[in-house]
Amino acid sequence: MGMLNFEKLPISTLVGADRRTFDKVMDGVTKEKGYRRKIALTKCVQRILSPFYRINDRRYEKLAKEADTSNTPVFIIGHWRSGTTFVHNIFTQDEQFGYCTTYQTVFPHLMLWGYGFFSTLTKLFMPNTRATDKMELGVDVPQEEEVALSNMTPLSNYHFLSLPQRMEHWRDKALLLNGLTDDERKEWQEAQKKLMRISLKVQGRKTFLSKNPPHTARIKAILEMWPDAKFIYLVRNPYTVFESTRNFFTKTIASTTLQPFDKEAYELEVLKTYKALYERYEAEKQLIPEGNLFEVRFEDFEADPIALTEQIYKQLRLGDFEAVRGKMEAYVGTKRGFKKNKYSYDERTIALVDEWCGDAIKQWGY
Repeated sequence: MGMLNFEKLPISTLVGADRRTFDKVMDGVTKEKGYRRKIALTKCVQRILSPFYRINDRRYEKLAKEADTSNTPVFIIGHWRSGTTFVHNIFTQDEQFGYCTTYQTVFPHLMLWGYGFFSTLTKLFMPNTRATDKMELGVDVPQEEEVALSNMTPLSNYHFLSLPQRMEHWRDKALLLNGLTDDERKEWQEAQKKLMRISLKVQGRKTFLSKNPPHTARIKAILEMWPDAKFIYLVRNPYTVFESTRNFFTKTIASTTLQPFDKEAYELEVLKTYKALYERYEAEKQLIPEGNLFEVRFEDFEADPIALTEQIYKQLRLGDFEAVRGKMEAYVGTKRGFKKNKYSYDERTIALVDEWCGDAIKQWGY
């Protein structure tokens, strides 16, 4: 059991940010009563770690000069709470895939030097499970990249976890990437490449397996970097997704926020983000080369994960499935009996979801 309680974190996830990112994200933020100590402690730890970040930056400069021999990445996408974690964990049983770890999400600048010491220290403090859904946490457990990106660039949607009062701003600029200057777009691209390259270097792998719901709205931007990128898109019952997302992020923000937030206003933001994510994906998925996209309902995948994984391997040409079938079957076997949160939908919730997510409901037959 880690020493920290996820529900009462004394610091923000920005503790792992480089100085420029931290200062830019926090610029102009009013330090409100009840949050000043948390902001000060986060900044203090960030400043203490900054010299170590510079050592890692010098190591990355050398790595960046080496020829990039990695394969085209594979992206698992779909709205939050659509089963992307389960799918990601199955696919990472295949040792061809490198991925972002939980440790890297918090300390992306402490990967190339000091990893052994800092990861051990992190293990002492990190909770063993997420408070929101009891999913496993651990320094080396596969994780989505957006938290890591929030510590690497101001252009991360997950800055809303620290500053939820600006949720609309983060959605427009950092999720949908609207109105970016050329320099900002280049910075965002470089952060993606840096994160992936470091992951593959540390793990000794060739193909990066991304699991990052915000990328659902960034198909065009991803294809600009990797024209032959492959995508696995998951969709899940929108009523369940809404309830689960509202529950998950409300609890998460309560732990990570550096300012007060309005829970009722946040409910509407969840729906706005769902609609924006869905519409952007539908508009851009046609850009994906034929044969490089596999769309699946999570309910179907969950009913027979091995058979669906085999289909995905064949369609996306991911390699010899039979060579990894055994490991994947063993992992799935460990999850039998896992109790998921159950949700009931009142009339108000049904009306809200019908209004904001109606197109997805009709398209996928929910």
